[in-house]
Amino acid sequence: MDKFLLQQQVLERLAESLLQAEQAVRAAHETATHEENIAENKYDTLGLEAAYLATGQARRAEGIRQAMANWRQFRPNPYDASKGIQLGALVCLVDSDDKQQQLFLGPGGGSMKLVCGAQVVQVISSEAPLSRAMLGKCEGDEVWIQVALIRQQFEVLRVY
Repeated sequence: MDKFLLQQQVLERLAESLLQAEQAVRAAHETATHEENIAENKYDTLGLEAAYLATGQARRAEGIRQAMANWRQFRPNPYDASKGIQLGALVCLVDSDDKQQQLFLGPGGGSMKLVCGAQVVQVISSEAPLSRAMLGKCEGDEVWIQVALIRQQFEVLRVY
């Protein structure tokens, strides 16, 4: 599986999300500033609410821009068994029910599912608990995370 292709897919999806966020900012701003939404009394808050929404959408758009910058600068290295799993690794895990999952460890802001050929690849950020639990592990090692009261255990099958 090509990590560069996965990285390009992440950037494409982030670009789509940015476009949607920017459209939402424009729509909320237009609502907030439209002459029909000028408050006539203290209970007339549509314009104010739209302004808050526009601010939130602008923050969301900025977060996506930052994630895109991080992903553009990101250079995943080939797996080095002496270092174990690092940021940029493509990892195949198997759980106790023999269910396999492909994970691509990337910088923040890119958590999403991608399809590469016939494989589904879950992109997880470096801040995710599972990502942190995998760092430094090698093929054959066990990885576990605690989610609420449930302990999930996995085995590292392959790393690319």
